[in-house]
Amino acid sequence: MSKDYYKVLGVDKSASADEIKRAFLKLAHQYHPDKNGGKDDKFKEINEAYQVLGNEQKRKQFDQFGAADPGMGGFGGGAQGGYGGFGGFQNGGMNINMDDLGDLGEMFGGFGDIFGFGGGRSSRRRGPQKGQDIEAGMTIDFMEAIFGVEKEVTLKKKVVCEKCHGTGAEPGAKVEECSTCKGHGRVRRLQQTILGNIQTETACPACGGEGKTVSQKCTACNGGGTVHDTIKFKVKIPAGVDNGGRIRIPNYGEAGEKGAQSGDLYLEIHVKPSDKFQRDDYEILTQKEILFSQAALGDKVEIETVYGAVELKIPEGTQSGTVFKLKNKGVTYQDGRTKGDHLVTVIIKTPKNLNRKQREILKDLGI
Repeated sequence: MSKDYYKVLGVDKSASADEIKRAFLKLAHQYHPDKNGGKDDKFKEINEAYQVLGNEQKRKQFDQFGAADPGMGGFGGGAQGGYGGFGGFQNGGMNINMDDLGDLGEMFGGFGDIFGFGGGRSSRRRGPQKGQDIEAGMTIDFMEAIFGVEKEVTLKKKVVCEKCHGTGAEPGAKVEECSTCKGHGRVRRLQQTILGNIQTETACPACGGEGKTVSQKCTACNGGGTVHDTIKFKVKIPAGVDNGGRIRIPNYGEAGEKGAQSGDLYLEIHVKPSDKFQRDDYEILTQKEILFSQAALGDKVEIETVYGAVELKIPEGTQSGTVFKLKNKGVTYQDGRTKGDHLVTVIIKTPKNLNRKQREILKDLGI
């Protein structure tokens, strides 16, 4: 009597391909012979079930005939040839897909790494790598942050080699197919694992995964395509940037390998405090001292804003601590059009050293 592979994996017949795959990965992790409590026979049975149910055609045949292929008399298969990728390996009748082992490593913590190919997935040609991002700091004045400013930046970083223009080859050198990998950028090697000997693909060590070599490396950059140099360039700091804000400047990071895209520059902005203004997000905050008489009778006073002096009307009977709003006299928003407000807190200045007549007037007024 044939085995019920659905029962072996603990799934329903209506289970999706993803549910079947996850069930297999979980059980394979649980019963792997190298683990405490692992069972070799159970592991083989789980793998056998997955080789059928994990294959759409074999699953249909199993559902119809109770076997994956009545004419084949078994399951499994060896490694597929060719540099386009190989689907699995064979060990003691077991055929386990590389991608499944990679998924198993992701789910249960690095299981795929035991095979030495970074999660078990067949890799493509590595190729030149994008340059790394850079972080740098810049200090600006308070008013520069309010209105924006153009600043010069000086950085020491990897830049494209001027001699070879990033190719890594000495001018006039021949570019040839890599003799080690025959232009594929990948090489295969036999590796011993807990499941037996398997073939793995890695980036070609001779060409770094590019599939080609040059007859002579650039003498200025030793074939890397980049050199360290100090560069200067100007950066526009937008209006409204706040202390601790970060500005991304695309393609001003480290130069990429052999013509690959450069990384990005991230500028962290430090804003010097002002002795006149305080900032709260997009609002400017100040205080204004007024005389007792101005508060009682009302008056017009001059307020200094980041945009210059403006006149503020103080109504009769204004109390100390009253906050007045000067609309659109604050910080520019990131949209470049909207502005915050300037909030003025009025502080009534209590008179000192009153003479006798002034004291008598205040007493008569009862205030």
